[in-house]
Amino acid sequence: MKSLKRQAHELADPLMQLTVLQQPSLHGSQFQAFAEKLDEYGLYPLTSTGTTILQINVGKMCNQTCKHCHVDAGPDRKEIMTRETMQLCLDAIKQSPNIGTVDLTGGAPEMNPDFRWFVEELSKLGRQVIVRCNLTIILANKKYYDLPEFFKEHGVHVISSLPYFQASRTDAQRGDGVFEKSIKALQMLNEVGYGKEGTGLQLDLVYNPSGAFLPGGQKSLEAEFKRRLKSGYDIDFNSLFCITNLPVSRYLDYLIQSGNYDSYMQKLIDAFNPVAAAGVMCRNTISVGWDGYLYDCDFNQMLELKVEDGMPRHIREFDDAALDKRHIVLNQHCYGCTAGAGSSCGGETVK
Repeated sequence: MKSLKRQAHELADPLMQLTVLQQPSLHGSQFQAFAEKLDEYGLYPLTSTGTTILQINVGKMCNQTCKHCHVDAGPDRKEIMTRETMQLCLDAIKQSPNIGTVDLTGGAPEMNPDFRWFVEELSKLGRQVIVRCNLTIILANKKYYDLPEFFKEHGVHVISSLPYFQASRTDAQRGDGVFEKSIKALQMLNEVGYGKEGTGLQLDLVYNPSGAFLPGGQKSLEAEFKRRLKSGYDIDFNSLFCITNLPVSRYLDYLIQSGNYDSYMQKLIDAFNPVAAAGVMCRNTISVGWDGYLYDCDFNQMLELKVEDGMPRHIREFDDAALDKRHIVLNQHCYGCTAGAGSSCGGETVK
């Protein structure tokens, strides 16, 4: 499957995605603006609570082309972060003692030619490093086979996508053979200690629904994943994160093509939870694009909604004191992070 960009699809354009999100439903009624919903609960404007996480997208290149990918990543995407931009990120982190976690994402972040150098340099700074690994990258090429050992050497917190504990649903979302390769990669991570009690090597899994529905309860799903993966494949992991699909990029295309866009948006709006809204990840996170531009979150990054006017907008201008006073840039996709128990890169926000 080709990326939307490679297809020259109209939804490859973030402005077109935003146009769709602003349109009324097929029945002609206007979806309530997210900012208005926040205002009803005294949460508007939504402001930063202080940046403790820097999430860095090191490139859109990926060995997979998943059907619901909000990044529109794939083998045909060539956007990649340079070492020069990585160094600017390192400089920003050095001057920002409150940033304790650096979250590396992509695409497949491991495909960036400077990925290992970057992880090594981040480790020297004493920050917690998260790598969002799609698992199959470990088996994609011999040069990646030692990634579990590399992750262990640098104390990397590995967060891996696994749509389900059965092959049929996983492969339907991510491609034929993905489940089998993911299982093998998880076993390789277990072999070096990841997910094992007492090792301190954190291995978490990410679940997101394959259709036009919201995820179930995180606690019950985690128990079921642990039971099924242990009994079927002798796999251990620490936690399961449930993430709601946001109407962005390929998932937005899926919703439109399947005729589910209106009903899904209404589900998100009906499930709005002010407690979840108060705890959204954008309040303590800055997202850095592959080209160094700054965003409130990974989803805003894909819609090219940079941090608000008047704020530092590129990593070379990074100023955490200024950014910690910013108002979060909002749009209709934000309903996805505030539905039910909430959704973030760390799973539910309402505990």
